[in-house]
Amino acid sequence: MAAEKMTITSGWRVYGLGLVALGLVSLALRNFHPGQPVPEDFPYRTALALAAAVFMLVAGAALQWRRTVAGSAAALTAYFGLVVVMVMNGREVLAHYAEYGPYESSAIELAIAAGGLIVYAASARIDATLAVRLTRFGQLAFGVCALIFGGAHFVYMNLTAPLVPKWLPPGQEFWGYATGVAHIAAGLAILTGVQARLAAVLLTVMFAAFTPLVHVRMLLADPGNHWIWNENAVNLALIGAAWVVADSLARPRR
Repeated sequence: MAAEKMTITSGWRVYGLGLVALGLVSLALRNFHPGQPVPEDFPYRTALALAAAVFMLVAGAALQWRRTVAGSAAALTAYFGLVVVMVMNGREVLAHYAEYGPYESSAIELAIAAGGLIVYAASARIDATLAVRLTRFGQLAFGVCALIFGGAHFVYMNLTAPLVPKWLPPGQEFWGYATGVAHIAAGLAILTGVQARLAAVLLTVMFAAFTPLVHVRMLLADPGNHWIWNENAVNLALIGAAWVVADSLARPRR
């Protein structure tokens, strides 16, 4: 069977809006977002942080137009995959290899890079066989990230459970564990190809549910908290990335 490029729907636009949000938050704070660790004494740190913020803002906005989507996706993939994951977070992983936190932080940035790679594969004028390979690589990377997200729920249950609304039955810890299992199940499905499309769709829905149930609720309670603004932006980017993965797992239209 000849290789066919997938068709992307609305996921790439949500993904782009997530990058715009990340750029705006970083620009407002005049700082790198927490997933991009840079030493405080790094030369020209503030200028570099502003440059990174403008880059995410412009690239995310450029994803909204089909003429510029391929170039923007390629730039975002390179930035998040090489600079953020390998350089910034790679240093943190090496320095704190026995801790789970740096792996989770790296997974968030890698998931964003994976979304960009899949969008590039779907929109760039490249050979269909290469596009399929790049798409599958992005899917596998995202699947691994989902496993790490799920593991974080178990490792940091003391931090995860309090994020769940107290009024949601049957209890905060139940949903902490349930969402952790859901992440892991989705990751395994995407990696193995067993019900992968359904898993990616449900993962997108779960990320979207986190917005009103967790992130917006926290923002309304503490609107001056910079970390919460960042979490809202990151979650929007992850919604878009998961949606892009779900799109990529749909059967191509003939």
